[in-house]
Amino acid sequence: MAGHTSNSIVIDAPMDLVWQRTNDVASWTELFSEYSLAEILEQDGPTVTFRLALHPDENGKVWSWVSQRTPDVATRTVRAHRVETGPFEYMNIRWAYTQEDDGVRMQWTQDFHMKDGAPLDDAGMTDRLNRNTAVQMNLIKEKLEAAARAALAG
Repeated sequence: MAGHTSNSIVIDAPMDLVWQRTNDVASWTELFSEYSLAEILEQDGPTVTFRLALHPDENGKVWSWVSQRTPDVATRTVRAHRVETGPFEYMNIRWAYTQEDDGVRMQWTQDFHMKDGAPLDDAGMTDRLNRNTAVQMNLIKEKLEAAARAALAG
């Protein structure tokens, strides 16, 4: 069995702003509320290898991992995967950006499988990711729409 999520949100902001800000991994601690660290480890052309760390959980544990992502500006897509998989057998993520009449639709698709003995099984992680993704997408939407309004006013 494998886990799969697909979530999207429409952001009322220019495509270039949404693309640039969401692909600036070094600034993800300002864009996402869940990350305490976003450290670039290596850049090879468009591909970036980076370490993310969450804020401490209820037990004081800081979850951290290395991921790699490759944006493709021509197709407005990003392919990413965890290099350090932690509790996952694998975790692959696809980001897609589509221009719509009312803004930019940003879609995250995650395909994964949890290791035996992981704190959650595939169904539990699917539920957790779906809940957390909604929170993070709404936060990103608010921040980028505010940035777009400020750019228009300025």
